[in-house]
Amino acid sequence: MKKIILLLVLTAAGLLAGGCAGPQFVRVQPWERGTLTDYTMRPDRAPLHTALAEHIYFSRESATGGRGVGGSGCGCN
Repeated sequence: MKKIILLLVLTAAGLLAGGCAGPQFVRVQPWERGTLTDYTMRPDRAPLHTALAEHIYFSRESATGGRGVGGSGCGCN
């Protein structure tokens, strides 16, 4: 009885997790592009969050730059 319940739970979890990966979520329709260009969708809308994320990346990777026009963390520009 426990094996049947476990199998049902695993099957339900697999169906729920697999339902999010459909191809219908990949395509952007022309009328939805206005939503994606909204200010709230910009990754740089919060300067403090961007600065903190850059600091964390610098601390972990020991590299800075790479988001701008030139430069890298190694000094081999």
